[in-house]
Amino acid sequence: PSVGGAQVNVLEVRGERGLRNTAIVHVSVVFRTPTHLWVLQVSYPEWGLFHTCACVCVCVFPQVHVKMADEAVCVGPAPTSKSYLNMDAIMDAIRQTGAQAVHPGYGFLSENKEFARRLAAEGVTFIGPDTHAIQAMGDKIESKLIAKAARVNTIPGFDGVVKWRRADECRCVCLLGYPVMIKASAGGGGKGMRIAWSDDETREGFRFSSQEAASSFGDDRLLIEKYIDNPRHIEIQVLADKHGNALWLNERECSIQRRNQKVVEEAPSTFLDPATRRAMGEQAVSLAKAVQYSSAGTVEFLVDSKKNFYFLEMNTRLQVEHPITECITGLDLVQQMIRIAKGYKLQHKQEDIPINGWAIESRVYAEDPYKSFGLPSIGRLSQYEEPVRLSGVRVDSGIQEGSDISIYYDPMISKLVAYGASRADALKKMEAALDNYVIRGVTHNIPLLREIIVHPRFVAGDISTNFLPEVYPDGFKGHPLSAGDRRELLAAAAALHIAAQLRSQRFLGEQRVSAAAQERRHWELCLELEKSVHMLAVSHSRGTYTVEVDGEKVEVSGEWNLASALLPLSINGSHKVLQCLTRSPAGDISLQYLGTTFKVRVLSVLAASLSKHMPEKLPEDTSSILRSPMPGTVVGVAVKPGDTVAVGQEICVIEAMKMQNSMTAAKTAKVKSVHCKTGETVGEGDLLVELE
Repeated sequence: PSVGGAQVNVLEVRGERGLRNTAIVHVSVVFRTPTHLWVLQVSYPEWGLFHTCACVCVCVFPQVHVKMADEAVCVGPAPTSKSYLNMDAIMDAIRQTGAQAVHPGYGFLSENKEFARRLAAEGVTFIGPDTHAIQAMGDKIESKLIAKAARVNTIPGFDGVVKWRRADECRCVCLLGYPVMIKASAGGGGKGMRIAWSDDETREGFRFSSQEAASSFGDDRLLIEKYIDNPRHIEIQVLADKHGNALWLNERECSIQRRNQKVVEEAPSTFLDPATRRAMGEQAVSLAKAVQYSSAGTVEFLVDSKKNFYFLEMNTRLQVEHPITECITGLDLVQQMIRIAKGYKLQHKQEDIPINGWAIESRVYAEDPYKSFGLPSIGRLSQYEEPVRLSGVRVDSGIQEGSDISIYYDPMISKLVAYGASRADALKKMEAALDNYVIRGVTHNIPLLREIIVHPRFVAGDISTNFLPEVYPDGFKGHPLSAGDRRELLAAAAALHIAAQLRSQRFLGEQRVSAAAQERRHWELCLELEKSVHMLAVSHSRGTYTVEVDGEKVEVSGEWNLASALLPLSINGSHKVLQCLTRSPAGDISLQYLGTTFKVRVLSVLAASLSKHMPEKLPEDTSSILRSPMPGTVVGVAVKPGDTVAVGQEICVIEAMKMQNSMTAAKTAKVKSVHCKTGETVGEGDLLVELE
């Protein structure tokens, strides 16, 4: 097999859930991304890319990308410092497999100039830009200076490394004025970034940002810029070859974020007009040419309400959200990267790049959206079904039913993409895809994703990077039920309860006892939902349940396949897809409805009258104890028994999936006991500290 006459093999060095990388010509994928699973699935047969190898850590051998690859090479244990950041182990894997090229995906060493340099020294092609461009754009301080020289709009800030301990360099804070943004010079993906509104927040921000930067990138240098409040985050995809040609492939709107990490992206943006789009695209291409860039790359901008835009950073790799650009342009970016690495010229000119339709991407995470819009969750996927059967839906993932989500890596499960002829069409398809996505065994963020895409502000395009805290100032609480929603949910729960009862009375479609009395047609039920009690009358005829709820009649019909994870129903003639998560003999039902899980108790009138005599478990007093809100590693404990702590004082720091989280006291009290120590791994709900 050959690409332009060259022999080609593909090696993938990929991580735990296949979420980070792929390589060509005996190509090596050195990290963990759905991009690499995509290469394994497609393998560009017209080029002969059909021999593949996956480089993995010890805990990932059952994963999808490993099964799809022809070879697998273990590069070390799960901790990234011993596997995917271990260049020596990865280089050994490349030599062992005879890889001729490496595709780095979008994680770990994908923007590491030393890794690219070592590949070049071995005569191995790096499917990405050269070391000069990686170094120039990978360092946020140097990239900003280059952007200024290329006449790219930049954010006001201090042009150099800032260390809080040096008072003379901290004068930049006074010159800029609060708020300021503290960023890791070598960072990306929202890691090593903090917003500070005061001197105290600046000190804390420097501490956490430097620690996260050192942990994630091996470089703790920081820079500081003026923070632009309430902006949009819009990025331009660029593509450049080794012959001086460069294109901009339109924009991606990435303003929906939490903790500076993207949650929902779309292409194109509802905000940009053709003139602004062109100006941003031309500046992005100017920057790419200034560093002789050759590959796919992304130039990120902050855009204010008046459409003024400022350079943020350039990512010298493929972005997580690249599929939405592929949808609206028709270009396969991975294929283009391989062609460029081989030395071919770009196939297209700027006037050839279209905007066809609309694409939206939701990042599906193993996270609890009710905790700070998403704290990591771990566990095994006991049931997993992707909505790939739906038209216009694409799912990039590297996991399957039975896969484990661990504390060692990013908690992303998949990239869920919906594409339509218009934005309204794409939103409708995304809504259906989220309703039909089955994930069991870990907590996930589908409730938040679904609420975002149906929120009136998002539908109207009225968004900014502050969207989540503005829309949910008290935190995300799930879908707020309207009166109509409540009736639909109660009716569906009652119909499901009766359908299960009727099924239990039958065997192979017949009554279990032939002499049994005629099947019942009417029921009186008592349902409890969100601390409210509702009396329902239910009648059944020809597969349709008529439920009277609060004086209103609701008709519910469906196939009632209780073995299926999905429960497609017709409710008053409207198609809805629910999921029955749990159902107990005591009448407790958990239903996923409009993305959110609701607990409903369904009882007969007699059982309801007796249930009031049952004692209730009193909730735990959480003001005197501190439990871990997520699984992770304790990286610091700031108190000991006998210490007095104040409200909001830091007690310990938990690192989960490369992000550090400060745990604080809920009240002023004396520390009674400490149940954790630095270096320990803790689970969600584990007791950390007790207060008197």
